Amino acid sequence: MRIGIYAPPPALTPAPCLWQVLGAVMNINRGNPAVYEVLVDSWPEFKAVLTQPEREVASDDSDFYTNTYAAYYRDLGAYRALLDSAINWSQAFWIHGNMGPTALKRAYMFCLGQTPGSRPTVPALKLLSLDISHIDLVNEMWAFGGNDRSRRYLTRLIRLFPSICLLDAASRPVSWTLSDPFGAMSHGYTLPQHRGRGYIQVMMNVLAKRLHALGYPSYCHVALDNYPMQRLPERQGFQRQPTLCHYVLHNGVWISARSSA
Repeated sequence: MRIGIYAPPPALTPAPCLWQVLGAVMNINRGNPAVYEVLVDSWPEFKAVLTQPEREVASDDSDFYTNTYAAYYRDLGAYRALLDSAINWSQAFWIHGNMGPTALKRAYMFCLGQTPGSRPTVPALKLLSLDISHIDLVNEMWAFGGNDRSRRYLTRLIRLFPSICLLDAASRPVSWTLSDPFGAMSHGYTLPQHRGRGYIQVMMNVLAKRLHALGYPSYCHVALDNYPMQRLPERQGFQRQPTLCHYVLHNGVWISARSSA
């Protein structure tokens, strides 16, 4: 069932794994720049909810960067039925939420319940939003990037959602953080020669304030084995959530090719 949510129901707020769904709903209600839709198993009492890009956006079956879903469920049967009816299984896509131990990747969630404190000073550097002239560097430095599809995906993030970066004297980015269609802070990175100076802390602080001022929940995901980054949001006042966010990569294009071989 596709629904248009103009005020998120109270049930969306408490559960940590629902932040992605809530962030997507908020973006939809603010003009829907990423062209997403919300689907539920029933309404107004729902047991499973899914946000996904509309067909006009998810037109490339091999583009798992754009074909990204967020899901949450209270009933496994309702969740499976919703996925069976809603998802194009011939595509490659990411889906994240409370999927359980079969997930390919898991991450801690850190949420901020109040406005962050004052940010550290960064002398001799300019603080601005990223723009399209920075896309090649951002794409090259992303561990999952470096290709045309990732470049196209990151370009959309920079154009459509809040971001922040530090520029050196030559106006080149040395540290940055983006936000995504689910309202999460993401893709934080500092060039190796500039690390150890607290720049990413500044990025998180400023972007969290911007998102908070826009009414978004300020949150991020940190990989389970990224121990230095786990300490950073806690120092900023973020609270580690009691449940993990799970990521699953499904490559329907590869499965179809193997089946027909």
